Order: sequence, then C-alpha cells, then structure tokens
Amino acid sequence: MNVILMAVIPVVIIGFICAVVLVAASKIMAVKEDERFPKVRDCLPGANCGACGFAGCDGYAKALVEKDGTPTNLCIPGADAVSQQLSEILGVEFEDVEEQIAVVHCSGDCFNTEDNVDYRGIESCAAAKLLFGGKGKCTYGCIGFGDCKNACPNDAIVIENGIAQICRPDCVGCGICVKECPNGIISLMPAVKHTAVLCSNKDKGAVTRKVCKSGCIGCRKCEKVCPSEAIKVVNNVAVIDYEKCVDCGACAENCTTKCITVKS
Repeated sequence: MNVILMAVIPVVIIGFICAVVLVAASKIMAVKEDERFPKVRDCLPGANCGACGFAGCDGYAKALVEKDGTPTNLCIPGADAVSQQLSEILGVEFEDVEEQIAVVHCSGDCFNTEDNVDYRGIESCAAAKLLFGGKGKCTYGCIGFGDCKNACPNDAIVIENGIAQICRPDCVGCGICVKECPNGIISLMPAVKHTAVLCSNKDKGAVTRKVCKSGCIGCRKCEKVCPSEAIKVVNNVAVIDYEKCVDCGACAENCTTKCITVKS
C-alpha cells in the first residue's frame, strides 16, 4: 500500500504544479479580444461570400476593429443597413454601399441554340465542362445544370429553358454564383443599372451566328448609337462600362441579335 502511495503522490503533485502553470500562462499570455469584435461580427450577415475582399465575415470583422481606415461599406449583401450599424459601433462616418446584382451573360436558351452532345453524366456544370467544354454548341454559354443555383444562399437563381436566370428582387450581390460558374459568364453589375449584354461568345460573328441565334456578332451598332460611349466591342463581344452607362436603352433597341437587354 505504501509503495502505491509513494508512486501516486509524486504524480499528483506534478499534475497540480502543471495545472497551476497552465492557468498562470493562460492568464499572462492571453490575447485580449477587442470588445467591439462580437458586436461587429453580429452585424454581418454570415454569408462568408468574400465580396468584401476578406476571408469571410470573421476576417472582415477583424479588419474593421484592428485596422484603422477599413471601409464599413464593403459588405454588399448587408447593403446600407449593415454599413450604418458598423459605422455606429465603430464611431465613424456612414459610407454608402454600392449595391450589386448578378447577371448571366448568356441568352442561349433552348429557343436560340441547341445541344451539341447527348450528355449523360453527373448533372453538374463543372463536370459537363470537362466533356467537350459542355453539352451545348456554344462552348462559351450557360451549361444549364445549375451549379450557380445550388450555391446561391438566397434562392435568387432559377434554371429556365435550359439557362440560369437571376431573380433581381432576391439577389443580394454576394458573388458566390460568380465563383461557381465554370464558364465564367456570371458577373456583378450595379443594382441601379438595368442594361446588360447577355452573351459571352468571343468568336467572330459568323461563327457565333452558327451556334446561337442571340449571340453577339460584334457588329458595333451598339457602339455607334450609345450617347455616352459606354459600350465597346472587346474580343468580338460587347462590353458595358457601367460608370458611363446611363441606361438609355439605345444599345438594346439597335442590337442586331437582341443579346442586349434592359431588365426591369
């Protein structure tokens, strides 16, 4: 019995000393958290979309409380309401958020183009992309299996007539769909604008015309009629500069293939 106690007691003493050292170390070496961090983090929507340029909402909240000058208007999904709350907590001037909305640069639905292959595999745009660049004749267009739809946290995307469509009232501009699209045909545009080019085909007009009735053929009519020089044909497809665009709709009215639209 004495032998057992002689073996146990030193172990207990050593354990107690280690516990005391660890508790002391935790107190001395503890990193104090800015008391504003939890309040700032609670303001953010938790989408972790990265639209703010940081690694999720935690990264943005940390930058706001630790780095002076970090703008409070970087949370696109949170819009002005979140920016207002952040400015009040941090004691800085309110900064307006430029709300954004996603746009799918493709109008190649089942009425305007056709499938090139009889794809029978995993119903995923990323998977289909590995097979001849997709199932459609236009390898630049929407593949239509809804990777963007499945990733959207707000159910703002639907698949209609074979291509993705954005429900403007539900889109918060988080940009998650932009990252998910394997063809890179989704982008963000200012929510206050309504004119968009629904084509991404960079082939010459004659080639584009063969694969899609509504594809941009690079005729430059839109360039000629734009009063603010906000639209240019780049790599055979029209591109809008939204800093110049006044949403007059002249480009859409004169578009030969009607691939430019003014969405309500």
